[in-house]
Amino acid sequence: MAYVHYVIAALFFALALPKIVDSTCPTVKGKVLCVDCTQHYDLSDIKVLVKCEGVENLGVATTEDDGSFKVNLPSDNTKPSSLSCHAKIGAGKVQLYASRKNQVSQIVKDKEKNSYTISTPLSFLTSCTKNTKCKASNNGLGSSKTVDLPLPPEWGLAPSSFYVPVIPIIGIP
Repeated sequence: MAYVHYVIAALFFALALPKIVDSTCPTVKGKVLCVDCTQHYDLSDIKVLVKCEGVENLGVATTEDDGSFKVNLPSDNTKPSSLSCHAKIGAGKVQLYASRKNQVSQIVKDKEKNSYTISTPLSFLTSCTKNTKCKASNNGLGSSKTVDLPLPPEWGLAPSSFYVPVIPIIGIP
């Protein structure tokens, strides 16, 4: 009979402790806006990235139907959290177009305790306006296209793009 009390107490702590720890973490709340969408446009599944200066971790939130999001502020346990944090629109279900000033917002302290919000709204377009040049920025990343050499199907080999190109070095002892 005494074991039942221990089991109930252990279950209580196992279920209640994560909520207590989670509530002490600083959270960022915000909203994304679509400039050229209809009134009842579904703003769900848009990724919002939160990055703080000096912290390796990255916070990622997914928006709700109305465009709102909530994410824990990323921090390292070894360092005190820095207040120089930014939120950025990541990706969505469809191609998103945003100017540089509208896709990034600084994170500022909110009225509530342990709560932060974005200083300017994160907004985007679903289509490119005719007055601007819409080109994808590669952000320093190279092309992901691979070279696929045609191999005869009777050889039974996988496509050539599956093989890692290796140049043998001959003559080194």
